[in-house]
Amino acid sequence: MQNFESLKRSIESTRDLESVVRTMKTLAAVSIKQYEQAVDSLEHFSETVEQGIQMVLWDIQPGPILQEPQAAGTTGIIIFGSDQGMCGQFNEQISSYTLEYLSNNLAENSKAAWLVIGSRILGKLLDARVEVDFEYLLPGSATGIAPLVSEILASIDQWRTKRRLGRIYIFYNQRVTASTYKPHALQLLPIDSSRFFHQKNRIWTTRTLPAFTMNRNILLSRLIRQYLFVSLFRACAESLAGENASRIASMQAAERNIKERLVDLESEFNQQRQASITEEILDVITGFEALKDL
Repeated sequence: MQNFESLKRSIESTRDLESVVRTMKTLAAVSIKQYEQAVDSLEHFSETVEQGIQMVLWDIQPGPILQEPQAAGTTGIIIFGSDQGMCGQFNEQISSYTLEYLSNNLAENSKAAWLVIGSRILGKLLDARVEVDFEYLLPGSATGIAPLVSEILASIDQWRTKRRLGRIYIFYNQRVTASTYKPHALQLLPIDSSRFFHQKNRIWTTRTLPAFTMNRNILLSRLIRQYLFVSLFRACAESLAGENASRIASMQAAERNIKERLVDLESEFNQQRQASITEEILDVITGFEALKDL
């Protein structure tokens, strides 16, 4: 049992910790908002890029875009984790989901090459004996996502050639509510052009039919690069939002534990204080009785 002064210090430090947890929860909520805004700001640009690809592919037969190199069946895996802690099972869940997904969907003789974003998840993947070709740190704010995605795209260009990748998948945690998320998988390459051909019956917003004058292959290549940029940007922003959702859940659990601890400490403090007061009163009564008998 702690003494009176020790209990007072424990209560003060627990209250300070409660304040820190509350602040971290607020910062996580603010971070989620900025990443949501980053994704929302990309929607119109994403729609424009997809309409451009649809326009370029309007009069050709459906088929995969950016066909994979004829290769040894290597699959590229891009996975988003976290750099910071106190986010619960965020990294464990996405790494377990990814490894299970690959186990169920890749052929036995297929190999996987990894591009990892986030130092925390990197350690977990290395423990699982995966082969990591590229590793990146996550940005601290939404403004750092675009430079990171540009670096990843540059790596993908040489990665596809060097490792002769067949397909590339993105794995990340997608936020569901303010404090929950779920793992998500997306095939980045090759792009299935059928999704654009399915939009052929779409009514254009103006009476002017879409047209282009530059070389079709050059235009398609540039549009595809923008499409990849949008896909990676969205995955990164949603992963960061999911990370902060996980952090909010962790901080809420910590806050409950701290409140329970405060109740216990304050109860013990009050008991010891009451015992001390009672002891002082008894000392006074005992002294009074002793003086009265003189």
